[in-house]
Amino acid sequence: MVMGDLSSVLLEHAREKLAVVDAAGTFVYVNEASTAIVGYEPSQLVGDRAIEYIHPDDRKTVLEQFEAVMAATGSSATVRYRHAAADGEWVWLESRFTNPPDESLEGCVVSSRDISEQVSAERERRDAESRLRTIAGTVGDVLWMFDEDWAEVLFVNPAYEEVFGQPVSTLEDDPQAFLDVVHPDDVPCVREAMDRVASGESADIEYRVNPEADYGRWVWVRSEPILEDGDVDRIVGFSRDVTDRRRRERQLAVMDNLLRHNLRNDMSVILGNAECIASEASEPSRGRAEIIRLQGQELLESANKQREIIELLTERPVPESIDLVPIVAGAIDRIRDAHPEATIETSLPDAATARALYEVELAVTELLENAVRYGSDETPELSVAVRTRSDGVDIVIRDDCPPIPEIEFRVLTGDWRMDDVYHTSGLGLWLVHWVVDLSDGHVAFERSEGGNTIVVSLPRDS
Repeated sequence: MVMGDLSSVLLEHAREKLAVVDAAGTFVYVNEASTAIVGYEPSQLVGDRAIEYIHPDDRKTVLEQFEAVMAATGSSATVRYRHAAADGEWVWLESRFTNPPDESLEGCVVSSRDISEQVSAERERRDAESRLRTIAGTVGDVLWMFDEDWAEVLFVNPAYEEVFGQPVSTLEDDPQAFLDVVHPDDVPCVREAMDRVASGESADIEYRVNPEADYGRWVWVRSEPILEDGDVDRIVGFSRDVTDRRRRERQLAVMDNLLRHNLRNDMSVILGNAECIASEASEPSRGRAEIIRLQGQELLESANKQREIIELLTERPVPESIDLVPIVAGAIDRIRDAHPEATIETSLPDAATARALYEVELAVTELLENAVRYGSDETPELSVAVRTRSDGVDIVIRDDCPPIPEIEFRVLTGDWRMDDVYHTSGLGLWLVHWVVDLSDGHVAFERSEGGNTIVVSLPRDS
């Protein structure tokens, strides 16, 4: 086989569409790859003007590149355009025009590959980015993306300027510039959170910003690392203005402190007088004074639970990875100390790690307290077990109490709204519900004539 024959075979088996177009723009040679790419046999194209197969909107660009290449021997250029296909559709091609110095080859060599899928993917990506920028430009939250070490701003929406009081251009020029508008007292904790995210952890933090507003703006910032092959590739997150919520929380805390202070002082007077009447008066006044004393003590207990709820809802604790076994054991010990008459059977593993609030101990204590208080006789019996599952941990409490009223267990399971007229007999069950709910868990309930079974399910730490 001679070298010319070998070259001919290689051309015919090339995967790219290869063509030779003369100075007039006519196909003088096309290889077999054209059939697979555009659906035309080489014989169908040879002799036709190439421009007739190019999309009208792309012809001007292609002609300019073709003429420039033909005007300079040895030059080349690359161009993208749509080429007609035999099925009536258009195929995106990326072609390299080359004017070879070899005088034996009169014309332009065109090497083309199908980039239709690539163009489609690029279009979808541009559309997605356009939609994202449109959405980001209309929301009040600050959306942002940094590189892996906070050295480059990859994206930030216009809301940044309103919340932080700093031009976006300043942040783009210096990605660390946003620290200049963070309250000086909060900068250390912000830097610490940034280091955690750069090392691959998530971060959730609140701090003060905007010196133009006397640092009166609070933002809640959630940061997430994006990993590629186990390494941090970039960091994304949002910053939400929570100034109004912080203001309401402060107002609520003031009212809560004022109410509890006045309530304790006034109830101390009421209980003191009730005790005097109970010790000095005769029946039936003595019995009525005892009722006043007991109701007053229950009211003070409700005030304490109300304080715990207020702290839970205003401090916004974040679920953490905790071993539930010592948590549950501690709650059991407190109930045993307060109620030595109760019999509590336990089934606890060596460890059971879940993701929950540490306040879950308050919830377990409340459930155990109810089980003891409303037991069927003077020596209540109950059992507590901790069980692990593949995706979570269950705390199972069984008692011998009469069936809990439906409205009470609907509070536990989250099926009862607090704005309904009846708010249950106390705040304890609401405390249980909110602790479990904020821990991303749920409560299941089963009641029978022999007692009640409550299962608190909490997620395992992923």
